[in-house]
Amino acid sequence: MRTVRATAAAVTAVIGAGAAAVAAGRFASDAALRIPPDGPLPTEPVLTVHATAAGQVTLTRDLAALRPGRHGLAGDGSHAVVGPVLTGTATPVDTVVRRLERVTYGTLEPGDRVWFTPAVHAGDPGTALGLDFTGLDVPGDLGPLPVWYVPGDRDTWVIAVHGLGTTREHTMNVMEFLHRHRFPVLAPAHRGDPGAPGSPDRLNHLGETEWRDLDAVLRHAVDSGARQVVLYGWSIGATMALRAAARSDVRARVAGLILDSPVLNWEATLRALAAAHRTPGALLPLAVRAAQGRTGLYGDRRPGAVHLDRIAVPTQIFHGPDDTVAPWRFSRRLAAAHPNTITLHTVRGAPHAAMWNVDPQAYEETLRRFLTPLM
Repeated sequence: MRTVRATAAAVTAVIGAGAAAVAAGRFASDAALRIPPDGPLPTEPVLTVHATAAGQVTLTRDLAALRPGRHGLAGDGSHAVVGPVLTGTATPVDTVVRRLERVTYGTLEPGDRVWFTPAVHAGDPGTALGLDFTGLDVPGDLGPLPVWYVPGDRDTWVIAVHGLGTTREHTMNVMEFLHRHRFPVLAPAHRGDPGAPGSPDRLNHLGETEWRDLDAVLRHAVDSGARQVVLYGWSIGATMALRAAARSDVRARVAGLILDSPVLNWEATLRALAAAHRTPGALLPLAVRAAQGRTGLYGDRRPGAVHLDRIAVPTQIFHGPDDTVAPWRFSRRLAAAHPNTITLHTVRGAPHAAMWNVDPQAYEETLRRFLTPLM
């Protein structure tokens, strides 16, 4: 009897440990699968506003606060735009002073908690940029998708798709540039975004199902007169562009790809986000397995593999070694493996999906050179 009881206790303990491990894996996988579109990524530190003055804001000293370039500064109920670090100011050693270009909405007060975002505009193309645009509802698999349409007189259209931790407001970083070069632009919201239908399981699939929303917008562009289309994506928006270019029924109309900080290996990205969420290293494999079980990520092939055998269009990648969400090494390998079609523009000092923010002028010049043959 004692043996039976001991065995039963051991089995119960094993089952309990297994259940705990499953629960821990699910919790850890939430770091990537439940990222809100209007909050910071787990890799993005939350900073404190220490002071504001005319044209400047003082923030907690952190590597994020010291990054070069021009960035959005978001908080609960506020958005601002900050420029470079200001030197020569008398401030405590644990703070950083940056140029404050504008407060888009809300207020910045001492004690406010804020974080950096690549989106420097808020609102829509009309209120933020003064551009004529039309709000469309494009039919998608799960329901109508809100889409901004900014007209242009070329028959090459650009579809710009945002990624993790942002909304389609992020696409406005380059919308003035694209409009200046007369490209019609479509900027869609996709499943899980405000105003768009949610994924049935309420999870982010890192582009593996979301690409169908991009495909619906691609078909709309073709039906609306686009002779050819350039797919432009950030983060998982870049993943969506790759999937659409490989799988869409109208993929023959895709003339080029622009991939900013592409998520090319979902497993590496999930591990990075879970680790930034303070998941113990021992639980990271459980997080990966949980994510695959919950979403079916790449269930029909090796996890993380990117197959470009059906893509032979010019591709411009913007990426850099300081991206802690989507490792740069995968972009380097991809570009090295396809030297005739893929060009990699390396950006140093830029966090995930913020390659434009560090040096807008160099970024847009690279864009111009890439897009000129496609005009």
